[in-house]
Amino acid sequence: MYRVLVCDDDRAIVDSIEIYLKLEGYEVLKAYDGIEALEAVKKEQIHCVILDVMMPKLDGLMTAHKLRDTYNFPIIMLSAKSEDTDKIMGLDFGADDYVTKPFNPLELMARVKSQIRRYAMLGSLQIKENILVTGGITLDTDTKEVTVDGEPIKLTAREYGILEFMMKNTGKVLSSAQIYEAVWNEPAYSVERTVTVHIKNIRSKIEINPKDPQYLKVVYGLGYKMEKI
Repeated sequence: MYRVLVCDDDRAIVDSIEIYLKLEGYEVLKAYDGIEALEAVKKEQIHCVILDVMMPKLDGLMTAHKLRDTYNFPIIMLSAKSEDTDKIMGLDFGADDYVTKPFNPLELMARVKSQIRRYAMLGSLQIKENILVTGGITLDTDTKEVTVDGEPIKLTAREYGILEFMMKNTGKVLSSAQIYEAVWNEPAYSVERTVTVHIKNIRSKIEINPKDPQYLKVVYGLGYKMEKI
């Protein structure tokens, strides 16, 4: 059983998250400030930490920074701030993901699953060359199998080809023509609509909310990008 530490000075939030985590089968430890969180990880094996930014005694940023000195389990930061600079700061201090309050508990659970799955697979740094991982998406280039948060999904040959190409180029902006030529293996002539339709279909299978994609994003006027998560 995986064990998740939830740390927030708002006890109601901690209790609420605990309910959802237990419904998903996780064991839950609770802390209400950074000092308590640091003590908790010394006593129990932890597989994921959900950590609020604004807390007394020791805030979430410094707690994450101290945790990273010793541990490599995933850290998901919670914050009422939504500015990009705050998110970047959280990631710079060692967080793996960032969720803005108020949040959808089901989305938070999906992120916990994604981070724990990646930690379980890659925590020992034994990375197989045929396995591509981006967030909760895992793609096996040998078996052509794709899973999202541990659940297998079915893709057409073209959809698989696009997803593999995007995951091999995570973080890069790729034009519709580049995607088409790589996947269809032929020159691209007026192919933007074709690629757009396939991207839409892929999103419907890999995204929690296809209208607000976490993975496959449009870079307006330039093309598409698979986000690094």
